[in-house]
Amino acid sequence: MNTKTPYDAVIVVEGTSDMALLSSFLDCDIVITNGSDVPRETIDYLKTLSSTRQIVVLTDPDSPGKRIRDILDENIPGLYHAYIPKEKCIKHHKVGIAESSKDDILEALSHLQPPVSKERGNLTYADLFELGLVGAHNSSYLREELGKKLHLGQCNAKTILKRLNALNLSKENIRETIYG
Repeated sequence: MNTKTPYDAVIVVEGTSDMALLSSFLDCDIVITNGSDVPRETIDYLKTLSSTRQIVVLTDPDSPGKRIRDILDENIPGLYHAYIPKEKCIKHHKVGIAESSKDDILEALSHLQPPVSKERGNLTYADLFELGLVGAHNSSYLREELGKKLHLGQCNAKTILKRLNALNLSKENIRETIYG
């Protein structure tokens, strides 16, 4: 009897420990990048898969994980992204998907960030400044909280601007999300 949760999308992770954790409770196809230097063969395989299957990128909340996301986004259209907050991915001084929990992974997979749309927002750094997301003593905290509420992952100013524009959000949407 299979007690694993079926998941239709192909999930991209960094390594075998990530795959082992996901495989313990999900019945799905998993592709490993083997680190931040994603092989051309892996990119080509995912590009082919993306024409018939949804691809979800679930990488560690660190700079190599971001690098993998950027490489894949650059080469493969239509990717979805799932993010787990860094504080939920730390165990024994290690940071990674393999250090998170089943519940945190399922939560992230239930709040996928859609592929970058052709219709993009037009937010600027000045808008981020006006919203307090840059240039204020608590900007980092506000970005972190906004990232949690919108399931964007950990973001610096440049990254949050890119992700907010990809979601085509207005200043008013963001202000309401931050300040209620």
